[in-house]
Amino acid sequence: MLRDADFREQQGDVVSAKGQMTVDYLAVPDSVAEARAAVVDFARIAGIGGQQLENLRLAVSEAVSNVVRHAYPSGPGPLSVTVGRAGEELWVLVADRGCGHQTRSANPGLGLGLGIIAHECDEMVITERAEGGTEVRMRFLLGPKPADRRDTLAGRRQSDASGQD
Repeated sequence: MLRDADFREQQGDVVSAKGQMTVDYLAVPDSVAEARAAVVDFARIAGIGGQQLENLRLAVSEAVSNVVRHAYPSGPGPLSVTVGRAGEELWVLVADRGCGHQTRSANPGLGLGLGIIAHECDEMVITERAEGGTEVRMRFLLGPKPADRRDTLAGRRQSDASGQD
C-alpha cells in the first residue's frame, strides 16, 4: 500500500508531483493489476472509499485491459497511467501509443469495456493522441455523486420534519 504522495516505491517508471502520479508500464496482462493497485492506492489517499473506490477500480481495470487487448496488434507496447487530484475531482488518464481506438481490432472481445468505464466514472473522454495512440480520461467526483447529494438532502429534510436526527 502506498503511504504518501511520493509513490517512489511503486513498480514501473514513476513521475510524481504533489497531487499527481504517472506510471509507465508495458501493455501486458500483468500490468492491469499493477496499474489498478497504484491508482487505487492513490485514490484512497485522495479520499475515495466505499462504492466509489470499487467503481474506480473497475473503470481503471477496463481501460488498461483495453490497451493490453487492442492497442498493439504486433506485440506489447508502452502504456502510461496518470492519476491526479484537481480540487474535488480525481482524474485518471490511460494512454498508449498504439494503433488508435478507431482501428478495427483483430481481437474484439464483447465490446462492453467502454460502456462499463462510462458507467463507473462521472465523465469519460476518449481521444486520439497527436503522437499516435489513444487516451482515455476518466473523472471521478470526490464525495457523493450529485444524485447521492440530493438523496442526502431529501433524507435530512425528512428527518427534520419528523423531528429525528
